[in-house]
Amino acid sequence: MGAGQNNRSPATDAVVGAIAGIAATAVMTVSAASLYERLPRADRYPLPPRELTERVASTAGVGERLGEDELTAATLTAHFGFGAGVGALYALALRGRRVQPAVAGVGYGLAVWTASYLGWIPMLKLLRPATAHPPARNALMIAVHVLWGATLGLVADRLFRSLNPLGSGALRDR
Repeated sequence: MGAGQNNRSPATDAVVGAIAGIAATAVMTVSAASLYERLPRADRYPLPPRELTERVASTAGVGERLGEDELTAATLTAHFGFGAGVGALYALALRGRRVQPAVAGVGYGLAVWTASYLGWIPMLKLLRPATAHPPARNALMIAVHVLWGATLGLVADRLFRSLNPLGSGALRDR
């Protein structure tokens, strides 16, 4: 990852990873919206972040009380919160390792997709596994996770490299 990583605290790494995760989630979200428009009409039902939010809200007994604006806000909050959380885990997992940022990020993005859509999400019965969804939707979701991962890796790397000018040297404006 970036230079000087042995001098950074895990908290700093986690914050940088979370920020990179948010940036990557923004890129992912915009790209998913664009690719969604290219899906066959029959495959254009809400993407997983919305489906998951509605399922959790319903299970918690608050789904009926939420209007469209509240569901959209909850979806964005959950989606970007998850992106920040797994971004922080990415930075912590790679602590002390030298990696090619885009390659490591893509691998991580694919691991997140696999663990989520073939693992914990169907295991908790929140959604059906990816294998039960149309191929075009899976292709969209895989593509945006690849993009998310590459963005995560590159943004985290640049942020780590930016830490030295932000935090070193004598203060001049006292």
